[in-house]
Amino acid sequence: MKSGIHPNYIEATVTCACGNTFTTRSTRPQLRTDLCNVCHPFYTGEQRIVDSAGQVERFMRRMETAAAVGGRPSKRQQRLASRASSRDTRQPDEATAEESAAVPTEQDASVAAAPAAAEPAKRRPASATS
Repeated sequence: MKSGIHPNYIEATVTCACGNTFTTRSTRPQLRTDLCNVCHPFYTGEQRIVDSAGQVERFMRRMETAAAVGGRPSKRQQRLASRASSRDTRQPDEATAEESAAVPTEQDASVAAAPAAAEPAKRRPASATS
């Protein structure tokens, strides 16, 4: 190892935001951290909401306003209700013509099934692998 090019590796004191301190080795004498093994949720088993830029408060306000409004339907529910009402208001002749065109007849079903039944299933030869 060359001398004079490596930093000094000294004992360092690590201080967590929760107040826990421990010693380790580092190139800096003092280290500060936000989480340690004493306060990290993975090790403690508790669930903590870490708020970044007021996201939690904003979410809670949205939930409170949604609860206060109560029965207001969503945009999707409004769209579905308008479609249902438009189906109810259309002419009876149009409804029966569309329904009869959409339902296949017995003759259509037999024609569609005939070619499939007439052709036997084709099998591919087994490939020879060595």
